[in-house]
Amino acid sequence: MSAQLRDTAGELAEILWREHTVYRERSGGVVIRGEHVRRWISLAPAGGRDEVLVRAGRILDGGTTAPARSEAVVPLSAGTGVLAATCRRLLAEAAADAALVVPGRAAPGRSRRSGKTARPKGRGKHTSFGSWVILACVAGVIALYVYSTAMHGQ
Repeated sequence: MSAQLRDTAGELAEILWREHTVYRERSGGVVIRGEHVRRWISLAPAGGRDEVLVRAGRILDGGTTAPARSEAVVPLSAGTGVLAATCRRLLAEAAADAALVVPGRAAPGRSRRSGKTARPKGRGKHTSFGSWVILACVAGVIALYVYSTAMHGQ
């Protein structure tokens, strides 16, 4: 099964991406990495005799892989075309999931904080130190004006 899986993965990699790396996992599965598109596909033997578990995910900064975003079971006898179509669908789902995850916001499926929107760190409704200094200077100028008017006006 692993030799057939390796051959199928090689054919599949040629169909999906011009630039790719194919390697075997310790568990007996095969991984196809497309560094230029920052995606990966894993083919592993499934429960059935002729079935393969196809998983797809993203490649993160630094080359580490994110957990699989989607998966499907496909019969190997269906052919490389059906397998490629399944992989494209899973890769599209992984890309759509990645687009939904916005930096600074909760990932899909995670709970949010009581409806509050996320704000960038260091920015907010609180008055910064520089604003306090400006307010103190303006108050000092007004106090000086009132004092000098009160002393010289009488």
